[in-house]
Order: sequence, then structure tokens, then C-alpha cells
Amino acid sequence: MSNASIENQLTSTLLEQTFSISEANDIETYKKLVSGYVSIDQCVAVLSDFQADCSYIYAGNFGNVFGLPEENSVIDSAFEECIFSKIHPEDVIERHILELNYFQFLKTVPYEDSQKYSTFSRIRTQNISEHCSYINHRTIYLKTLSNGSVWLALCLYAPSIDVQPRLGIDGKIVNIQTGEIIAAEKYKQFEKALLSKRELQTLSLVAKGSSSLQIANELNISVYTVRRHRQNIIEKMKVANTTEAVKTALVMGLIAI
Repeated sequence: MSNASIENQLTSTLLEQTFSISEANDIETYKKLVSGYVSIDQCVAVLSDFQADCSYIYAGNFGNVFGLPEENSVIDSAFEECIFSKIHPEDVIERHILELNYFQFLKTVPYEDSQKYSTFSRIRTQNISEHCSYINHRTIYLKTLSNGSVWLALCLYAPSIDVQPRLGIDGKIVNIQTGEIIAAEKYKQFEKALLSKRELQTLSLVAKGSSSLQIANELNISVYTVRRHRQNIIEKMKVANTTEAVKTALVMGLIAI
């Protein structure tokens, strides 16, 4: 399954924010902090600048897993595709969904508390047929501006000692000050808010193979309204067609068959 639609949602959510140039002016401080951390931990760290749409990659010894150069590098994207391409596609999708939930969840906490939370997950490398490596992954929003826009994000990749095979990335949002794991019910609601109740009903029926006429009869609405709902779904989910919307919605848990 392609992760393009989920990636499009994440990209537009983070890059289309409103930024304040006066507040986004101390990136060198963060670059030094991240570089120092990697020199000790030898993990891989990606510092993403959503305003400039670029990333600074710091690769410790663990960078060999991704084929990264030993020296620090800069890429012209806030999203590290050079790393995502080495991760199992299903795990990339779940990782992106977790970050979307993380972004929306932080909107509900006080501005000064935003740095107290981080995502935690365990992801697989791409080549699972011969050898499956497990990676601990974290996302931390290092700098949130006063208007709520996220300017800088830090993604960390390190080897996992948990090598037991199981489905999913076991993604969590954690209060790193208290250790509290945030209940999924507190942030899963944001996924449901993506589409209206009627749009979810329409998409569920599309997933079951119903035509626009059948959906209109089932929901007691006009075919024109059904078509409008389908178009709204495509636009909101940033997908090419309703087939892709169905696949994405199933992965996100918006609908079930």
C-alpha cells in the first residue's frame, strides 16, 4: 500500500503553518545541542526545519544501517526520505499517522508544556526477508512558536533491544517528564475529525463496493450530494481518488469493513 496520501497529509499539515520570522532565529543553538547528543549516543538524529523545508542529519555509528555518510549533512526537505526509504513501508505509514496525532494532541496542551511530550515507536528496516532490524524511533517537537506552529522537530533513530516479531509499531505518545503514556482515546479523536459523519458514512459504503446511486438510496440523499461528499473526501484526505481514500482510511482506523 502506498503511503503517499498519509505523507501528503503530514507534509501539508507541517509545511503550511504560519511562521514568525522573529521567533524562528536560534537554529544554531539547536544544531549544536543535537550534534552533541549524537556524538555521545551514536544514534541518528534528524533536525527538521518546517519553515525552511530542510533537515540537518547527524549520523553516529548507527547511521551505517541507513547507509548515511559519516559527516553531518543537509537535505532540501523537512522529511528524511533517505531514511524512510530504508524502513518497512507499513511502518512508515504508521509512523506518519502517529506524528499527525502527536501534532494535533499538542494543540490541546498549554504552549509551555509542549516539550514535555514525545512519540515512541519501534519500526522495522525495509529488508525483512533476509534480516529484520528493529529500530527505536522518537519524534520531539523542539520549538513551538507562540501561535502554536511547530518550527523545529527532532527525530531520533537508535537500535532496539526488543527483537520479538509482532505487528505494528507499538506507537505511543508519552509525557517524558512523568512517564505517563497518553491514552489513545485522547488523540484518536483527531483522526475522526478529519471527515464529517456523513462523509465517513459515504466512505464506508464506498469501501463495501456501493455505487453512488446505492449510497444515495442508503443515506436518503441525492446522487449529487454523494458525489460532492466523495470529492470532499478526496480533497480533505489529499488523495488521488476514493480507492486511495478507502485504503488510507482503513489504515488510519477511520472506517472498517
